[in-house]
Amino acid sequence: MRAVQQGPGGQTGGGMAAAAIGDFFVCDFLGPSPKHDIAAMEHPLFSLSTRPDRRILDYEHNGVRVTITPSVRGRATIFDADILIFCISQLMAALNAGRPTSRHLTLTAHDLLLATNRETSGDGYKRLREAFERLVGTRITTNIATGDVETTTGFGLIDSWEIVRRTRAGRMVSVSVTLSEWLYRAVLAKSVLTLSRDYFQLRKPLERRIYELARKHCGRQPEWRISIPVLWKKTGSASPVRVFRAMVREILREDRLPEYRLAEEPGDILCVRRRDEVIERGTGPDGPPPVLSPEALETARARMPGADVYALEAQWRGVWAASGRPRIRQPDRAFLAWIEKRRTED
Repeated sequence: MRAVQQGPGGQTGGGMAAAAIGDFFVCDFLGPSPKHDIAAMEHPLFSLSTRPDRRILDYEHNGVRVTITPSVRGRATIFDADILIFCISQLMAALNAGRPTSRHLTLTAHDLLLATNRETSGDGYKRLREAFERLVGTRITTNIATGDVETTTGFGLIDSWEIVRRTRAGRMVSVSVTLSEWLYRAVLAKSVLTLSRDYFQLRKPLERRIYELARKHCGRQPEWRISIPVLWKKTGSASPVRVFRAMVREILREDRLPEYRLAEEPGDILCVRRRDEVIERGTGPDGPPPVLSPEALETARARMPGADVYALEAQWRGVWAASGRPRIRQPDRAFLAWIEKRRTED
């Protein structure tokens, strides 16, 4: 990504690396892995509607309460969230590289459009501006904890945005964005998950939402099950359950979700399986890959707050494969010992 650095007289120019200029963080990492806020993946913060959604959404699940109030332009959509994903990805790349960050970002509009698989035509820039306006206008009141801090608070997804530089024709070149303290705190706590780059290829809002839930709940586990009524609630769909069920079946038939495959089971249950699980099972000269229990993953999450435990599981399996794929009699114990070693080394 090209940096947009403000120079004398407000001029802009390219930079060699991500940097904090004054109080601003300049997006300039080349193709960082897309990452999303865990809370936004878990709860239906974004509208699935392709038309202006002006409903006030009240959502409660397992002690988490969320009220989302749109502006006159409607609630921020799941496609508007691409802007946040881009910003989070840039910030995480900087954190991992040990660079300073800020919740005030300067980004190149063209880079954002390319990274999120959007058109770079005049209409593409127009839709980008509309997305910024929905993000800043959508207000959220919730008790969701970010960075181990739980408060009941109201905030916008972004605090502000402005066009820093335009072309002569008036098209935005660079944009400054201020993320909410709530979202920035989640980034600093590394409460994020890596998405497949193919996520941006998904054009159906419900496909994206189901992928987010699959990535959050199934992660690197072999499979995850959820009832259709609970899935309907967690997606935030405005369709009746019977219509929602038909939409899920269509997604199941089309089978386009990256990383995961869906299957309908008796009892109105949707089963999500990792696509590589069929390949992995039974491979290796000394037995199948070690399978961890949910309890082991929860223990790992408690020992390394903010870490992506499924990514850690994948790394641990990589170490296991590189060591000759030996049979492990107590995989939970071996994994947690590896986690403890990682924690002390860090």
